Amino acid sequence: MTTNKVRDDRKANRKSGSRKRRRPPLYAAVDMGTNNCRLLVAARRGDGFAVLDSHSQIARLGEGLEATGRLSDASIERAMDALTKISKKLKSKKVGHVRCIATEACRRAENGPAFIQRVREETGLTFKIIGPEEEARLALIGCHNLIEPDTDRVLVVDIGGGSTELSFVDARPAHEGGLEGLLKKPPILAWRSLPVGVVTLTEAFAHLPEEDAYPQMLAHVMEQIDKWKRAP
Repeated sequence: MTTNKVRDDRKANRKSGSRKRRRPPLYAAVDMGTNNCRLLVAARRGDGFAVLDSHSQIARLGEGLEATGRLSDASIERAMDALTKISKKLKSKKVGHVRCIATEACRRAENGPAFIQRVREETGLTFKIIGPEEEARLALIGCHNLIEPDTDRVLVVDIGGGSTELSFVDARPAHEGGLEGLLKKPPILAWRSLPVGVVTLTEAFAHLPEEDAYPQMLAHVMEQIDKWKRAP
């Protein structure tokens, strides 16, 4: 009986170890934007991904950037708090594949690279400051399954805290190639990054009374869109 029990225990341990080894690898994306800091953790499922965890925290990294051209000490500390929490989540979940991107606030700020360096030293997260074209590409990939199947052309609008990316997309390759096709070559026919977002607009018109701020804000946005429409 003792011998049989030992064999059963060994078999159970092998099965348990097999289950642990079969756990699918986890992937994470961290987006440090002008207003929010976001995390998504996912695992492959079929031809896509299943989201297992998420975290979003308002950091207002770009607060004051419009006036000073720099990330303020207060905004940096808010962002560091958010990123420290995210780093702990990633470690606790043993995420093996992580991509961290920073967008408009870090692109524009004089001290953006110094902030990225501090983040790496204090949290272990390595961020890449991406350009607006890459930001537009990622926005398309993120919403590709929302494109209606009978649509030929679509306009993808990604409104952020510091900028808005507009992408005019050929929807047919997006349907035919699926996610893998989009990763290789997103079918973006034309794109533009407008220097308007929820933070930049708020700061640019905050000094005006509300009844004056809204129409002027709207006129400013329409002017930026008209420039894009007239561009060759």
